[in-house]
Amino acid sequence: MANIAPEAAVAEWEFLSGGRTNSAWRLHLQDGDLVVKLYSGVAENPLFPNAPDAEARLLQELDGSGLAPRLVVQIGTPAGACNIYGHIQGQVWTEDTAGPAQLMKKLHMRAPLQGLRSVADGSEAVIEHTRTILSKCVRTDHIDTSPAEDPVAPSGRSCLLHCDIVPGNLIHNAGGLHLIDWQCPAVGDPCEDIAIFLSPAMQSLYRGKPLRDAEVAAFMEAYDCPEVTARYAALAPFYHWRMAAYCQWQAERGRTEYEEVQGLEIAAAYKSASANPR
Repeated sequence: MANIAPEAAVAEWEFLSGGRTNSAWRLHLQDGDLVVKLYSGVAENPLFPNAPDAEARLLQELDGSGLAPRLVVQIGTPAGACNIYGHIQGQVWTEDTAGPAQLMKKLHMRAPLQGLRSVADGSEAVIEHTRTILSKCVRTDHIDTSPAEDPVAPSGRSCLLHCDIVPGNLIHNAGGLHLIDWQCPAVGDPCEDIAIFLSPAMQSLYRGKPLRDAEVAAFMEAYDCPEVTARYAALAPFYHWRMAAYCQWQAERGRTEYEEVQGLEIAAAYKSASANPR
């Protein structure tokens, strides 16, 4: 930190408004801009944890891969933990699902890191996660926690996962696509990342509209792993109901935009169940 502190004192600080959990600023420096992310503390969020140490570790691990920003330093402050990393210049992703699919597969092919949390693996685990989210809600009667009679078995896979691949965390520039905001990484079934990215609620909140069927098909083709994409298709109803439960949790905490998109997840749950009868 010592080598950037003198510059930071006189640099231009720009507040970044895109984050939904933590506070972040862009620090304009002569040798390259930095992001200063101040963590809000331990997240109560039942789907997207908030782990500054895990983010710092991932940024170090992925340094030079093109997948993530370069970590400069992690520091503690009276206001909370703070990660400082390189700013990735570019535009937020909005279209062409092949790019995110290829980036995701590149991430999933990397060796997983020891010590990261594990995500729900298989339909029973996703159902249990859904029920955990609903246990924090008042209204639960409209969420189906058993959308299929036959379970989808755990995959047993241990891929490296970002777990928050939404449009706002995908930055496109001349060097390709890059992932930012690594505060909730994990290991486990690659379908977890696919489910978050394809979520109509997440796409609508960050991009203004859900993906069309043709865009979803293009994503699956570009991911180019029939075993994983077929598994996701079988798990899709379970993931959509879990996201509907998450939207309920957010809506009950005053985030009315989540109430507005919850119906998209419920409709997608029924659609995916009918498309993949078990």
